[in-house]
Amino acid sequence: MNNKVFILGSFNVDIVSTLTRFPKPGETLHALNNNIGAGGKGANQAYAAAKAGANVTFMTKIGKDQFSHFAKEHLATTGINNTIIAESDNCPTGNALIYVSQQSGENMIAVHCGANTDISQQEIKQAKRHIVAADLLLTQLENNIDAVKYAMQIAHAHDVCVALNPAPYHHDTPSLLEYVDIITPNETEASLMTGIKVLNLDSAKKAAIKINQMGVSKVIITRGAQGVLLYENGLFSEVAAIKCVVTDTTGAGDAFNGALVAKIVKAEQLLEAVRFANAYAALAVEREGASNMPDVSLVRVP
Repeated sequence: MNNKVFILGSFNVDIVSTLTRFPKPGETLHALNNNIGAGGKGANQAYAAAKAGANVTFMTKIGKDQFSHFAKEHLATTGINNTIIAESDNCPTGNALIYVSQQSGENMIAVHCGANTDISQQEIKQAKRHIVAADLLLTQLENNIDAVKYAMQIAHAHDVCVALNPAPYHHDTPSLLEYVDIITPNETEASLMTGIKVLNLDSAKKAAIKINQMGVSKVIITRGAQGVLLYENGLFSEVAAIKCVVTDTTGAGDAFNGALVAKIVKAEQLLEAVRFANAYAALAVEREGASNMPDVSLVRVP
C-alpha cells in the first residue's frame, strides 16, 4: 500500500455553545461560552487521518461567502496533504449549530449542509485520478448521495477499498452498500439500516450480521461507552471502551474513522486498526471542539 487515503466529505463552520445542561423546549439558557470553529464530518475525518499518519487527499465544496476564506485557511493548516476545494455559486458554506452539555459532555447538533450537497458528478470526475491512485476511499453522508455513489463506483471499479461512515443516516444508504468494503455505523445508524433496535451487545451482533448479509464484508459498530464491535469473516471481536474524562463528544466518531483508515492503509490488521482508532477517539473526547484532533504520539493502545 502507498498509505494514501482519498476522503470525499463535508466542510462546515461549527458554531458551538457550551451550556450547563441542554435547554428544555421553549427554554432560554445563558451559554457558558460560544465559539466558532471548523467542522464537518469529512474535514474532521481528513484531519484525524492526516494526524494519524496517512497521506490524505480531501475533497469538499464550500460557498462563496463570508466563511469561504475561513474554510480555506483552516484546511491549509491541518496537515492534510492535498485539498480539492470546489466552490458553489448558489449555496452557502455548510454550517452546524452545536450545543454541548457541561454536565455530560454530550452534544446536540443541527446541520445546514449548504454547498456540501451541491457537488456535481463532473467535479467528482475531475478528481478521478486522485481516487484511483488511493489505497482507500472514505466518505460519509453529509454530501449529496449521487456524488457519494459516483465516487464509490469509481473506487470500486479500480479495486480501491471503500469505507463508508453512514452518518447522518440517509434512506438511500442501502443503495450504496454494493460498493462498500468497510462500514462504520453507530448504534443509531445500525438500527436504522437494519430495523433491529440496537440496545445491547446481542442486538448489535444481530445488526452486524444483517448488514453483512446486505453486502458489506467488514462491519464495525461503534457503541460509545460500550466500546466497538467488529464483525469480519463470520467472527465477532469486541473492543472495550477506554476510561477517559469526557469533555466534548463532538467529532468523536470522526476521530475514530480518520484514525481507523490511517491504520488500514498502513496494512495493519483490521482488529488492530479498530483498537488504535478506539484509543484515538478516547483522547479526542477529552478535548473541546470537533476538529481538535489529538497527536498520535499520545495514543496508548491497551
